[in-house]
Amino acid sequence: MDTRPEEMQGTATPRISEPAAKAVISPAVKSAKKPAVVEAPIVIAARGLVKRFGHNVAVSDLDLTVRAGSFYGIVGPNGAGKTTTLSMITGLLRPSAGNVTVHGIDVWARPNEAKRVMGVLPDRLRLFDRLTGAQLLYYAGTLRGLDNDTVRSRSADLAVAFGLEDALNRLVADYSAGMTKKIALACAMIHSPRVLVLDEPFESVDPVSAVNVTEILQKYVAAGGTVVLSSHGMDLIQRVCDHVAIIVQGRVLAAGTIDEVRGPKSLEDRFVELAGGRKVAEGMEWLHNFSD
Repeated sequence: MDTRPEEMQGTATPRISEPAAKAVISPAVKSAKKPAVVEAPIVIAARGLVKRFGHNVAVSDLDLTVRAGSFYGIVGPNGAGKTTTLSMITGLLRPSAGNVTVHGIDVWARPNEAKRVMGVLPDRLRLFDRLTGAQLLYYAGTLRGLDNDTVRSRSADLAVAFGLEDALNRLVADYSAGMTKKIALACAMIHSPRVLVLDEPFESVDPVSAVNVTEILQKYVAAGGTVVLSSHGMDLIQRVCDHVAIIVQGRVLAAGTIDEVRGPKSLEDRFVELAGGRKVAEGMEWLHNFSD
């Protein structure tokens, strides 16, 4: 029985074409069907960080936000405040003002809890170099509360990963600069921290070892860890990191994803632009008059 109004009975039922059917869906309905983008939780939050050394202001009102699963690079010219910033984030240097939380834990109000979730490779780290590599790893592991069997097992794994198997029974004092950097990084990772904060981890490391270290860190991030590192190697930062902050004169001048920060330029060109531009060397004509 045709239940349509009398004036429409006996006529064909109008059919809405598929494109037209799609067109009548309101934009509000369409947008409601899109899944919401869920941002990863904040792992490191630095707010209003200031560090003064006498009358010298090394870091000025610095904010930094790092989310879980990030491979975050910190770049800046020499003396920009990178090491000072990382030292305040990790609890090695007390800020003159501002605060830092790591996984929601106030680094200075609850330092022991905050340091449990971090692995740290400070700049110019002094190691107990009269210990062997194996002894240093054992010390680092037990200091973090690991039992003997776990320390030995993880030490063996780290030695293989960093190519230090044949060096574990030698004194750290006899290590090369690159080997010293690698054993220090192994010590920072032995307790399986949720965040790694690494100041110049690739300095003095040979290219082959740098590739191995990069792969280790990438797998760590892929498993849910977070890495924050400083480096002068723009190519490395651009290739490895997904986020970057450029610090100049103690301030963050740009921060975000690599693409957001560099724009249409290379990261190096963007960095040079923010750091004050390229300097043309003048008054060095004598250098071109070679001695006989």
